[in-house]
Amino acid sequence: MNNLEGIVLFDGVCNLCNRSIAFIIKRDSNKYFKFSSLQSEQGQLLLEQYGIPTNTIHTIVLIENNKSYTQSTAALRIARKLNRLWFLLYFFILIPPFIRNPIYRFIAKNRYKWFGKKDSCMIPDATTKDRFIS
Repeated sequence: MNNLEGIVLFDGVCNLCNRSIAFIIKRDSNKYFKFSSLQSEQGQLLLEQYGIPTNTIHTIVLIENNKSYTQSTAALRIARKLNRLWFLLYFFILIPPFIRNPIYRFIAKNRYKWFGKKDSCMIPDATTKDRFIS
């Protein structure tokens, strides 16, 4: 990985997570982000490399500039790189994580109940396949 890209690790069976990845891809015209599911072999290797428990599926993970970010910090750092006015969400980074992360964890805890779950990880289509690392 180089400093000109970020890697987003996500729960590949979560409908909300998959929709979030589609949202990011659509608004990342610079193709800054690459993606991998947390459940994939590559995702597991990256979790291990960055000292994140490999059974982690309750958070999005951003790897950027040889550092890892999770929960709301990862989401806000991702928003900062998106087109249009989405970067303005990064302003919420000023709110301390002890306030932001409980909200993130509440949504993460209920995501399967509210948005559903797939039986297997998302398979990228031909137009986005180059954005996914395996």
